[in-house]
Amino acid sequence: MSSNDTGRTLEFGIDSFGDLPRDDQGNVVSYAQAIRATVEEAVLADQVGIDVISLGEHHRREFSISSPETVLAGIATRTERIRLASGVTVLSSDDPVRVFQRFATVDALSNGRAEVILGRGSFTESFPLFGYDLADYEVLFEEKIDLFHKLLDEKPVTWQGTTRAPLVNADVFPKTESGRLDTWVGVGGSPQSVVRTARYGFKMMLAIIGGAPDRFAPYVELYQRAAEQFGTPAHPVGMHSPGFIADTDEEAKELFYPGYKELMDAIGRERGWPPQRREQFEAEVAHGSLYVGSPETVARKIARAVGTLGVGRFDLIYTTGGAVPASARLRTVELFGTKVIPMVRELLADEAAPEAVAR
Repeated sequence: MSSNDTGRTLEFGIDSFGDLPRDDQGNVVSYAQAIRATVEEAVLADQVGIDVISLGEHHRREFSISSPETVLAGIATRTERIRLASGVTVLSSDDPVRVFQRFATVDALSNGRAEVILGRGSFTESFPLFGYDLADYEVLFEEKIDLFHKLLDEKPVTWQGTTRAPLVNADVFPKTESGRLDTWVGVGGSPQSVVRTARYGFKMMLAIIGGAPDRFAPYVELYQRAAEQFGTPAHPVGMHSPGFIADTDEEAKELFYPGYKELMDAIGRERGWPPQRREQFEAEVAHGSLYVGSPETVARKIARAVGTLGVGRFDLIYTTGGAVPASARLRTVELFGTKVIPMVRELLADEAAPEAVAR
């Protein structure tokens, strides 16, 4: 895909886990307020031309969204064009039939705008919570994604595995109006996951949350090669990365860093990472996968990443900064839609112009 093609067809999304923001007095809001804030951010995203919002499933104290499709159903009734996705749905600890039914319902409420991004889950709280053994981490996802793939045909399903009761000619309702639910798989860096995604003909969303984006170029190439070998469609690949936008670089970093450090340190205590240092943060902003800064800074960085990887969709995880002010989160959404997205398209078109002349 040329840069010019990328500029024309590139889609942009925002992703949230329903992190708890702060109110105007500096107090961290309640879980209920955080969920309502997410809905307002989605409404604004719809108004400023962002293509999709993805809400991730988590079962941790830092995040308010444990049931993405319920929040998406609320958003569906207040928006007109933005697509509504999970990011991700932890399929391993859920029932594929119920996941299909819930997203088919969101699809109906939104007039065909629902998407599901399936994942194994980088956090594992859902496994003991819902009675699953982490020792079955691999087999749960393998079997459930196989069943989900069959359900997408929207015909009676016969299926048998080891992780749930078998189905015999089971018809599942409601059906979608389009006849197929748009389905992605979130991939964090496992070649096996890339190949599995291609085998089923699903779209692939790369979770690039640290380090230089070009490290993931081999995964894009592997997906394309595997799809060719399996005879399945090689869809444009998506990527999602954390970031935050304000009027200036300094303002964006000062708003984002305290909550980001708090969140990274909390996760680090569980996973044995050392505390986050400011120098690490600055290096990740400068050279890695944190898209933090003014609209121009963020747009240039996105354009570089998109051009390097040749992806067809870029999602900004705009709430990873922890408890930032709710008003600043709305401003990030506004700037992403009104400033950053047009600027990225312009930058990619400018890059492509010399190519067109050369041809």
